[in-house]
Amino acid sequence: MDRPDQYGNMAGSTHGGTAYAVPGPDLSGYGGGPAPSGPYTGTGEFPYPGTGTGTGVGGWSLADSAPADSSGPGLAAPDTPTESLPRVESDSSARRRAGARRRRAGRPGSTASADPGPDRDGPADPPVDQEPAETAGQSGTGAPAPGRAGRDLPAAIGVGVGLVVVILASLFVWRPAFLAVLVVAVGLGTWEMTRAVRGSGARPPLPPLLAGGVLMAVLAWRVGPDALALGLLLTILAMLIWRLGDGPAGYQRDAATATLIAVYVPFLGGFAALLANRPDGDLQILVTLAAVILSDTGGYAAGVFLGRHPMAPTVSPKKSWEGFAGSVAAAGAGSALLLYFLLDVMPLWGAVFGVAVSVAAVLGDLGESMIKRDLRVKDMSNLLPGHGGLMDRLDSILFALPVSYLVLTLIGSTG
Repeated sequence: MDRPDQYGNMAGSTHGGTAYAVPGPDLSGYGGGPAPSGPYTGTGEFPYPGTGTGTGVGGWSLADSAPADSSGPGLAAPDTPTESLPRVESDSSARRRAGARRRRAGRPGSTASADPGPDRDGPADPPVDQEPAETAGQSGTGAPAPGRAGRDLPAAIGVGVGLVVVILASLFVWRPAFLAVLVVAVGLGTWEMTRAVRGSGARPPLPPLLAGGVLMAVLAWRVGPDALALGLLLTILAMLIWRLGDGPAGYQRDAATATLIAVYVPFLGGFAALLANRPDGDLQILVTLAAVILSDTGGYAAGVFLGRHPMAPTVSPKKSWEGFAGSVAAAGAGSALLLYFLLDVMPLWGAVFGVAVSVAAVLGDLGESMIKRDLRVKDMSNLLPGHGGLMDRLDSILFALPVSYLVLTLIGSTG
């Protein structure tokens, strides 16, 4: 006796023009209804030429697909139990059942297996590589940055106000206290950077970096820019000698990392001492910090409402060119007014100052974002509640300080 095909139809034999109909499996829901007892003209899910008759036994009676010119009575196959015929599903039915299993597996609390086995249409999607969330500047997504929204806002505001009060008090009450504030900030930033890079395997020596930071700040305050450069060279030399004690393994890697930290944190931070030690240094530091704040605020607002075109998607996906334009516009306009009223500088020069500082601040933000992505960290530390690390707040300022020093020096030389 022939077996049923993939649709449950019996490809019966024709002997002398006689078509044999046999009982089929119970396929209710896959192409018909139950067959009553007695004569039955069987058809499968897809009708075939010719018919046969037989007696349904406890389920379906499927007709033999006899040729159209076949003749003779259809004879029921005797004593053939329906359980002996396998249950066969069509391809479309199998796909529907597989889809239902996948939907059940995706429901909360479902005990169904998430893997439907061989019935699934293809391989599972690969896991998404989630990168560290950004916490800076402009948002180019048209919505507030979720990283900022997830921070402790009251703590962030309190810490930010506290830092501003400490800086302003040290500048306007007793200016030498600003040097102490600068030394502490540079030391903490150096510690955060050294701690963060250890995750990549680098081991820059911390003691010579901390001592070099103090040296550079004091030399810049007491002597000037030439002494600041000399302090950087002495710091690098001390670091190279100190690192010899740990052996040759990884020496170049550690030396390069330590040099990066020495330039990035204490050397750039030393320009704050150069600015603050001028006769109107308190106001110069004030307009520099104000320009950075205006740049961050203008960029964030423009990015939220207008941001559509990513500026550096592989480094900081939330930054947009629209946000960058907002940063430059806000810093340029605000600095034109601030420098005119505080330093008696023409508005055009004030706008140039604001634009230059804004560009430097954005580049500083991107630079730290690149370092954090390379290190696969979200924040440099958790030192400041609601902010992350101190370097997460100094990134824009450190790049803005030498630019501010240069532009204000040019403005002063032009009268």
